Order: sequence, then structure tokens, then C-alpha cells
Amino acid sequence: MRSEPQVKAYGVMANGAKDRVRVIETRKIVKRFGELTAVDGVSFAVDGGEFFGLLGPNGAGKTSIIRMLYGFSPVTSGELKVFGLDIRTDWRAIRTRLGVCQQDNTLDPDLTVEQNLLLYARYFNVDRAVARERAEAQLAFFALANKRNAKVMELSGGMARRLQLARSLMAEPELLILDEPTTGLDPQSRHQVWDRLSALKKRGLTMLLTTHYMDEAESLCDRLMIVDHGHIIAEGRPRDLITEHAAESVIEIEGPTDALKSYIKEHKVRHEDLGERIIIYAELNGTLEKVIRQRFCLDSCVFRSGNLEDVFLRLTGRDLRE
Repeated sequence: MRSEPQVKAYGVMANGAKDRVRVIETRKIVKRFGELTAVDGVSFAVDGGEFFGLLGPNGAGKTSIIRMLYGFSPVTSGELKVFGLDIRTDWRAIRTRLGVCQQDNTLDPDLTVEQNLLLYARYFNVDRAVARERAEAQLAFFALANKRNAKVMELSGGMARRLQLARSLMAEPELLILDEPTTGLDPQSRHQVWDRLSALKKRGLTMLLTTHYMDEAESLCDRLMIVDHGHIIAEGRPRDLITEHAAESVIEIEGPTDALKSYIKEHKVRHEDLGERIIIYAELNGTLEKVIRQRFCLDSCVFRSGNLEDVFLRLTGRDLRE
């Protein structure tokens, strides 16, 4: 039977019930770089055992928030606490309780898979015998046992990403920060990572995720917030955000006719006009959907459920960003 890594579930009691301990709490945090304000008065909280998502387009302020959370970049103003400790004065104590899986590959290419795990554990003064036990558990959990003696350069992208996740858990963190953990992976590798993260979620580990994959956030996150231009523009559970900012049902119509546009305007239908395509937001199996299907879907129409990508694009826009 495959062994599982031990996880300290900060804020989760032995019976699995959450004791509502705040793992992360920020109040009006600001981050400035000269005249540029990257984060402008952001306040949010993450409870023990939550899988929390942080979304936003490039340049929205996500990376700045993440770097402030683990003490890499100082807070310009505001209050930021992790495990109830002030990041300004207790960042060393906070870091010993964090696991961080960065977007870039930071594995040591001169070491084997197993050596990368053991060396990382030593950074946290983990006893050698304990480190070997943890390494065995991580190798099994992330399906890397048969690659223990391989060099990092011999691994596929998916294996390297799983190794980075395994390494971030070697010190048994109470909070795991995941910075775009599946960027660049093929679908099979992405789902393998999702499976491991879902297993950690069930064990009660508190996790904070940044990602550009909306299906990833929708699938994994209990709750999330979307930031843009340094401000929070939406926060809540994925399905609640979809209902509030998009719809349960979406209709995409290619080459919309003047008759359709007149109908939409007359009935004040919530929609987006993209020129050669119109996106209509409607209630699932409601009257509007039936009318559109019968009167205006003679050629090309797509009926689908609303999703988090609809929310993201409605709130942040569809223009390209540098």
C-alpha cells in the first residue's frame, strides 16, 4: 500500500472539524515600488484547512502579495499576519512553518531526486533519519520512487513539478503556497498534480494557490479572490462567483443577426458583444434560453454551463496585457 506524507493541518482539529484559526490575515496591505503601487489596500483572510485561490491577470499584484506573505518582499504599509505572527518582526518563525512551491524550477540539477528532498529537509534541521522516512513517504505519494536515483535533468516536466511539490512538504509545513504549480504541463501531468493536491486538501493542509488556469481554481479552491490593478475585485466561493458575475447557463452565438441584437437590447439581456460573437448569460433551462434556442440558433450556437473563466473575463476584460 502506498504510504502518504504526514501533514500538519494548522487550524484543523483531530476530528477533522475546523477550529477557524486564521492562518493568513491581511489588513489594507500596500506594496509600492517607487511611484508604482502594485498592491493597494488589500484585506483578506484564510482559515485553517482552506484551499484558497488568488487569481488575476499579469501585473494585477498577485506575485507581490505572495512575496509579502513569505517575507521575501517587505510590506510598505498595512498589517500582515501569518499564523497570528507579524510578518515584519516574526518572518523567520513564519518561514519555518511554510512550504513554497515556486513557478520556476528551483531544483538542484546536480543532485538526484532523493538528494533534493534530503538536502531541503536539512535546511529545516530535520533529523537525518526522520528526513529519510519523510523522503520515502513523499516519493511514494508523488509516484517518484522509481526515479529516486535519477538526476533532475532526466525528469519530465510533470515529474519535476511533482518533485518540487514533494520537496515543499519535507518540513511538514502548516501552510503550502503554490505559485502556478501546473504552468507548462501537459493535461495528464496537470491532472496528476491536481490529484495530489486534492489528497492534501482532504488531509486538512491549508493551501494558497495562484494560477492562470480557471478550471484548476474552480476544481481545487474552496474560496478565492480575484485581484486587478492592485485591488480586490471579487471574492467568494467559485460557484457563487459564477452565479453572481456570469450565469448558470451561457449561450455563445457566432455571426449574430440584427434581429438577435434587437431582441437582446429590448429585453435587457445580460450579454457581451464581441463583434462576430455574442455571449449571452441566462438561467439554466429558463425562458430566455428556450427563446434563443428556438428563434436565433438556426446556424451556430453553443450552449454550456457558466464557468470561472466567464467571471474572470467579465471582471478583468478581454484586452491583451503586457
